[in-house]
Amino acid sequence: MAEINLLNLYPRSKRPIEERARLVTEEHRKIARQFGQEYFDGDRLYGYGGYYYHPRFWHMTVERFRDYYHLAKDASVLDVGCGKGFMLHDFRELMPNLTIAGIDISEYAIEHAIETVEPFLRVGNAKELLYEDNSFDLVIAINTVHNLPLEECKQALQEIQRVSRKHAFVTMDAWRTEEEHERMLKWNLTALTYMHVDDWKNLFAEVGYTGDYYWFIAE
Repeated sequence: MAEINLLNLYPRSKRPIEERARLVTEEHRKIARQFGQEYFDGDRLYGYGGYYYHPRFWHMTVERFRDYYHLAKDASVLDVGCGKGFMLHDFRELMPNLTIAGIDISEYAIEHAIETVEPFLRVGNAKELLYEDNSFDLVIAINTVHNLPLEECKQALQEIQRVSRKHAFVTMDAWRTEEEHERMLKWNLTALTYMHVDDWKNLFAEVGYTGDYYWFIAE
């Protein structure tokens, strides 16, 4: 179990936190939490503002995952909250013999998945992963689990632990300072469970999650 930033090679852009805080309403958040067309490909106030594949976003990151976890050529990887499957696409580009699987709560995302990985994706909820125990060498959940209410968030972490036979990596909405807390409250659209990093660590211990982790900090 380690706190490690495996997304440090993912391109970062300056987030318009103050603008979002001024413009976003509870109605925007309600629609965003449906994870439909508006969230992925609608107006920026609902989410991504257009969720399209570009190799610069995931290529170096999946190399980092491969190297950090020393993944074998025929390893198996599950992406919980896979969206349109972009990260899994780059995993298969990098490691053609990899066994991949992805789930996402969004029917829209799965229906509009990148064609190369569409057969390996399914609609599903992180709190109940429809896979056998110890099914995957690596389970990844990036900015996914925190979108559930607290009790379901706990279930999802236990499910990730259950289906992983080796490694797991999750990222959570979190803060370390009161300033970061205030920015998180202004930025957040979809997360239902977010807390101080120390509280997350306590939660991991409570539910028996022993995988790796890092934070999404609003900056």
